[in-house]
Amino acid sequence: MPKGLYANIHAKRKRIKAGSKETMRKPGTKGAPTAKAFKKAAKTAKKRK
Repeated sequence: MPKGLYANIHAKRKRIKAGSKETMRKPGTKGAPTAKAFKKAAKTAKKRK
């Protein structure tokens, strides 16, 4: 099963912190997650204790 939106975001932040020279996309740019994608992901996201 593929990783979810939040898993991908956290993985990218980890790579950036490690010095990958990647950048996060700005909201509204091509390829960036939309508000709709975040709402959909929130429905299936695992709740943290």
